[in-house]
Amino acid sequence: MENQQQGRRSFIKKSATALALMGLGLPSFGHIQNTQTLKVALIGCGWYGKMDLWRLIQIANVEVVALCDVDQNHLAEANTLLKNRFSGHTPSLYKDYRDLLKSHQLDITVIGTPDHWHALQAIAAMKSGSHIYLQKPISVDVIEGEAVVAAAKKYNKIVQVGLQRRSTPHLIDAKQRIIDTGVLGKISQIEICSYYHMRYNENPPLQEIPSFFDYDLWTGPAPLRPFDGLPHKRKWRSFMEYGNGITGDMCVHMLDCVRWMLDLGWPLKISATGGIFVQKEGKSNIADTQTAIFEYEELNIVWQHRTWGNPEDPEYPWAFKIFGENGYLAGSPFQADFVPLDKDQEKIHWDAVYEKEAFPEDLDEKDIELHAVPATRKHFKNLVDAIKSNVDPVANVMEGHISTACCILVNISMELGRPLSYDPKTMTIPSDSEASALLRRPYRKPWIHPEPDDI
Repeated sequence: MENQQQGRRSFIKKSATALALMGLGLPSFGHIQNTQTLKVALIGCGWYGKMDLWRLIQIANVEVVALCDVDQNHLAEANTLLKNRFSGHTPSLYKDYRDLLKSHQLDITVIGTPDHWHALQAIAAMKSGSHIYLQKPISVDVIEGEAVVAAAKKYNKIVQVGLQRRSTPHLIDAKQRIIDTGVLGKISQIEICSYYHMRYNENPPLQEIPSFFDYDLWTGPAPLRPFDGLPHKRKWRSFMEYGNGITGDMCVHMLDCVRWMLDLGWPLKISATGGIFVQKEGKSNIADTQTAIFEYEELNIVWQHRTWGNPEDPEYPWAFKIFGENGYLAGSPFQADFVPLDKDQEKIHWDAVYEKEAFPEDLDEKDIELHAVPATRKHFKNLVDAIKSNVDPVANVMEGHISTACCILVNISMELGRPLSYDPKTMTIPSDSEASALLRRPYRKPWIHPEPDDI
């Protein structure tokens, strides 16, 4: 405790402004746990990248030494917000992440770029000597993910994947009280879903690329689409060139959550159907309707999404429901409910933890997801502790890879119209050369696809 207090005092003494901020009721430094200052950089300064970085600063003694974004407006905004909200940080600014990594020795690199960049940037950061906080999914194709796993092992780096349901307070309690104690009895069916209307369905005209935005570098290894407007804040998620649709964005969270709760690894088989059935008016090429089944021994996980119509359960539009012989457990980032089969047994309800009193500055943050930030803070605390102790964090790179790859395989199954069984030892889909070829996406030149045995 004495060392922690000394570290806290040392951090505060770095800047007289920090003391002033405390007096104003702005970011509290009482939550800082580590004594040694960690050098940190953020690659991808958009909405969620900034929200991740702010959480890390709230709970750890860090110095933000660099920010990187291909959009100079994003970069300038992030720099201004950082200095206004958390004084004492004077980061260098970069457009190209490769220049950043060459110029700094980092303890943690926070990667908040679009999905098609995650693997290359994570591998490069680990090569440079940095541990990683990597937003989910860890890759856009399965072999990319295998390469990220191989890099973490080769360079002995800690990777925490942004699958923060594993750090969500009310879900941790629900897991401990209902799943871990066996209250549900035998579990043989799980339903996971997303019915949010989050698909971009517009058809904008082609536009001139603005001078502040490097579209070629933003695109990187992905196919270069004709420019029809800034792809920021979710628009890019509606194109398969950059991700894996609603499945890669939303299913990965819920699949990972139930895998964590039930300690599940790779499924035996994955099958899926779906497509663009309703929303055909825009340019978006991701499925608006999909059903998938992840098959385990005497257990099925069934995924459904629709980006149109009503949710099946308005209380749980993005959620999981774990069905056992004695009842079911429903959960989401916002709440959870245990509903017993026995009418005389008491139901249990959990609400999300918001931490408004402990972190009042959250209330003034633009576009913040108040329900998610306690989990993200806990996720970062877990990462800092994992680095200190050289142990796996709760959402380590292998767990992130399994959840990511399973969602990618859903889309491949849907495309081919047949079930798939992935073999992680051979990194193939045995006896299916056509499906195995789809485990690796072609890269746009001059970018080179990472390989697990050459990273």
